[in-house]
Amino acid sequence: MPSSSASPSATSRLLSIDALRGLVIIFMLLDHVRETFLLHMQVPDPMDVAVTEPALFFSRTLAHLCAPVFILLTGLSAFLYGEKHAGRAAVSSFLLKRGLFLVVLELTLVNFAWTFQFPPGVIYLQVIWAIGLSMLALSALLWLPRSLLVALGLGIIVGHNLLDPVQFANDSLMHVPWAILHDRGWIDVSEQLRLRTSYPLLPWIGVIAIGYTIGPWFASKADSATRQNRLRNYGLGALLAFVGLRLINGYGERSWSVGETGTQTLMSLLNITKYPPSLLFLCLTLGTGLLLLLAFERGQAMRWLRPLTVFGAAPMFFYLLHLYVLKLLYIAAVAIWGLNQSSHFGFDAVWPIWLCTVVLAVLLYPAVRWFAGLKARRRDIQWLKYL
Repeated sequence: MPSSSASPSATSRLLSIDALRGLVIIFMLLDHVRETFLLHMQVPDPMDVAVTEPALFFSRTLAHLCAPVFILLTGLSAFLYGEKHAGRAAVSSFLLKRGLFLVVLELTLVNFAWTFQFPPGVIYLQVIWAIGLSMLALSALLWLPRSLLVALGLGIIVGHNLLDPVQFANDSLMHVPWAILHDRGWIDVSEQLRLRTSYPLLPWIGVIAIGYTIGPWFASKADSATRQNRLRNYGLGALLAFVGLRLINGYGERSWSVGETGTQTLMSLLNITKYPPSLLFLCLTLGTGLLLLLAFERGQAMRWLRPLTVFGAAPMFFYLLHLYVLKLLYIAAVAIWGLNQSSHFGFDAVWPIWLCTVVLAVLLYPAVRWFAGLKARRRDIQWLKYL
C-alpha cells in the first residue's frame, strides 16, 4: 500500500509501520541471499534440527517474520488508505487493482527473476502471489461489519489447522482450488508448465483481515497511549499463546523434544510450520510484529530507524531490485569461480551470508531512497503507487 514515511508530516504511528516493514525487508534480503548462495544447504519446512546448524537455523527463523508482518501491515495500510481517500469504496477498488497487479507481477517479472527461464517450465506461486490474492479477498471482505471481520480473521487463523488432514487426489475437481487455498503442492497446467503453490492462501486471508481491523488503532485521531497498550497486550498475548500451546505440544504442530543442549531444545521449540503457516507460527510472528511496532513507535527518534523507514517506503521496488541483483551476482560468481558446491556455486558457511546481506543493503539503499523520494514527489504519476 502507499507508504507514509515519505511525507514530512508523518507521525510516529506511521513511521513505526515503515520502520517495521523496512526491518522485515532486511530479514527477507538475508533469507534470499541464503536461497541464492546456500542452495547446497537447503532446509525443509519445518527444519531438521538434527542436521541444521544453529547459525543457519536462526537465520532462517528470522525470515519467518517477513510474510506475516508484510501481510498484516498490508491490511493495516489498507485501512489507512481508506481514511485518507474517503472510505471503503476507494479501498476496495484499490485493493482489487493492486491485487491483480501483484498476481501478474508474480507470474512474470518475479518468477523470471528466480529462474531466468523463458518460457518458464515452473512458476512458483510465492509471497507476492499470496499478498495479491489476499488483497483481492480483502477487497470484498472489508464490507463486513468490523466485529464480523475480526471473528472471521481469527476463525481462519485459529481454525485452519483443523483442515490439515484434508487432501484431494490430482484428478479431483477440488485438487486445484485446495492446492491454492491450503495444501501446498503442484498444479499441472500442461506437459511443459507446472505451478507450485508455495504459499497456500487461506491463513493469509485471516492475517490481512486482522491487519485491516486493527487499522482504527492507528487512525489520525486515535489515542497513542491506548494504541500502545493494545499493541503490548495483544503482542504479549499472542506470544503467551504460542508458549502455552507449544509447551503442551498442542494443536497444529509436530511435537518438540528436549535436545542434548539448551540450544537444540530452543531450536526444537521454535521449529514451526510456515507452509501453510500454523496457528503457532502466526502467534509467534504476529505477536513479535506487534511488539516491534510498539518499540518502533516509542523509539522513532532513534537515528538507526531512519534507514529502515526508507526501505519500508518502497517495498515492492526493493523486492524486484534485489531479486535481479542477486540473480546477476550468482551468474557472475559462477562465471568467475565455477560451481564449487556440487551443482551450485555457494558459500562454505553462514557468516558470508550475513556479510553479503549487509553489503547489499548498503549498496541498494541509495536506489531505494531515490525511488521513495520519487513516489513522494510525483503523486501525479498513478502507476508509481503500485510499486
